[in-house]
Amino acid sequence: MPTKKELLTNPIQHIDIKQHNVVPLVDAMANMAYSSRDLNRAAKIYEMMLLDKDCGVILCLAGSLISAGLKQIFVDLIRNNMVDAIVSTGANIVDQDFFEALGFKHWIASEEYKYGAHDADLRDLAIDRIYDTFIDEDELRICDDTTKIIADSLEPRAYSSREFIHAMGAYLVKNGKTPANGGADSIVLAAYEKNVPIFCPAFSDCSAGFGLVAHQHHRSAAGKPMVAIDSAKDFYELTKIKLENPVTGLLMVGGGVPKNFAQDIVVAAEVLLGDDADVAMHKYAIQITVADSRDGALSGSTLKEASSWGKVDLAWEQMVYAEATMALPLITGYAFHKEAHAARTGKNFATMLEPVTA
Repeated sequence: MPTKKELLTNPIQHIDIKQHNVVPLVDAMANMAYSSRDLNRAAKIYEMMLLDKDCGVILCLAGSLISAGLKQIFVDLIRNNMVDAIVSTGANIVDQDFFEALGFKHWIASEEYKYGAHDADLRDLAIDRIYDTFIDEDELRICDDTTKIIADSLEPRAYSSREFIHAMGAYLVKNGKTPANGGADSIVLAAYEKNVPIFCPAFSDCSAGFGLVAHQHHRSAAGKPMVAIDSAKDFYELTKIKLENPVTGLLMVGGGVPKNFAQDIVVAAEVLLGDDADVAMHKYAIQITVADSRDGALSGSTLKEASSWGKVDLAWEQMVYAEATMALPLITGYAFHKEAHAARTGKNFATMLEPVTA
């Protein structure tokens, strides 16, 4: 068995859509069939979202995306005003993006490891595996501990995940974990600097959960008030964005909780305004997924099905049945190199929500 140092030698490299003009390739796919033609239409719909200056673009992230090499895409979307709000699993934002912002990396696992034959040996070495990717568990514990430090620094009250993640961005700036200081860029940092709110509806289901559990345990033992995460506040804040900016578009990678949470704000807005309210469904919607619709689960349910619930308009929706590391660079790279964002300004949605006080 190789040593831990020998296994953690080849870091995952994040693809940079700025370096690859995929426009001719994606345009050529329009005259093909199957998933290629679907992908071409999705790329054009994303371009339409960005050209529609009234549209607030909501990015939804599920699955292990940052560990797979997609982080730079999301950073570039934020920094180039190509996304206005993010709904994500906690793992993408904390265990993977914030983890890298602290100075750690994800590592390439060789072919022999990705089918699980050596997982017991990896456990002995404190190496966690995501298919063909390794993570140093000892470093992940530092990420856990850092979220506790952030929780300990905040005024004891209930926070939305958006507020807590904003505090994570402030932590990176305060501690010099920025590109200007030789650090890695990150989704959390870019969103903090560009006023792009990030919501993780199941926030405790990630590294932050361990930090918050430790925070609450020690505060409870000392009889002190504590920080808590309010998921209803998450829902209300994202719904307020829909109320303030009625025209919305979804770019969804994977499904699960982020997909449902973002789609549900249409219904939530109707609940708040009353049955007679005319709340616009999401005008645009794209989903990249490999999930099957036949088991009834949300991750594979079609956007047409979402229309039956009054969540997604049918005019500009597209399912792309493809793996995200292949499809997402093409869809986002197409819009970037078509310069669909050139005349676009960010919505600054975070400024309309409650500020975070330490």
